[in-house]
Amino acid sequence: MDMNHQILVLGAGAWGTALALHAARAGYRVHLWARKVSPLPSGAMPRLPEFPLPPTICVSSDLPTSLATPLDCVLIAIPTQSIASVMPLLPQGVPTLLCCKGLEKDSLSFPLDILARERPDLSGAVLSGPNFAREIAAGLPAASVIAASDVTFARVFVEKLATPLFRLYTSSDIKGVQLGGAAKNVIALAAGITMGACLGENARAALITRGLAEITRLAFALGAHPATLAGLAGLGDLLLTCTSSISRNYQLGFDLGRGASFDKALSNLPGVAEGVTTASALLALAHRYQVDVPITECITAFLEGRITLSEAQQLLLSRPLKEERSPSF
Repeated sequence: MDMNHQILVLGAGAWGTALALHAARAGYRVHLWARKVSPLPSGAMPRLPEFPLPPTICVSSDLPTSLATPLDCVLIAIPTQSIASVMPLLPQGVPTLLCCKGLEKDSLSFPLDILARERPDLSGAVLSGPNFAREIAAGLPAASVIAASDVTFARVFVEKLATPLFRLYTSSDIKGVQLGGAAKNVIALAAGITMGACLGENARAALITRGLAEITRLAFALGAHPATLAGLAGLGDLLLTCTSSISRNYQLGFDLGRGASFDKALSNLPGVAEGVTTASALLALAHRYQVDVPITECITAFLEGRITLSEAQQLLLSRPLKEERSPSF
């Protein structure tokens, strides 16, 4: 691909920087937008200091104007709670890929809902899957899903961004893909708490499995396809974030499980733990659809200081015994 093909990435945190590096390797000239430009002397961005940016990535707090050729697409790598603030910056007529996970706290909107509300003139898709920024930046093998209501539109992004080391699949199940990406952060908090409190691997395995069951119940209520939650945006992402200390949500939960205060645990994080704001929003969404989500409910109450860890454990383990059913229904 020649350098006349250009991509704009909004957000220069770890994930945005990793996506910019991936796009540059794929042959694009990349415009990486940051609210505050602060490259290190090495030419790397602060959140990924071991990866100096190549000359094909330009970092700026200004949007590119007067381009010789149009942008191929825009990638948004901004935390979900701040997506709306960058919507006015999006250029008209350029395909937009939302590379963020979560629920907007006040509106209970998924990223694509926010795009439709704020910029109904733009067509959008969403990227989700088991991807740590540092591994994408390093060019290690990975896979993910790009979802759009029109799968043909999702395929446009796959053709632009797929490489031999970054395998991309398409999906038309935008609800299921976005729900999986949001809810896994809440279950990862619970998994981290479980391990930090030394409750054991058995407990974590049970928690992941039952967490997937409650996410899938909610997916079914939202009109999503339950099978989506068995894929990369569901089980794949859930396993990654619930079993790796690299996960910010897992790290936060682990520190809380060890007895650290909430403020202290947050201060130890290198970035945003989306599960903190997603937990209460996900619970509110489940209540709206009358879906039972006991793990999400306990995590929300624990984060809000309404119950202790031992009380949360008791609430989950004292639930009525029943038959295990397929999470599809």
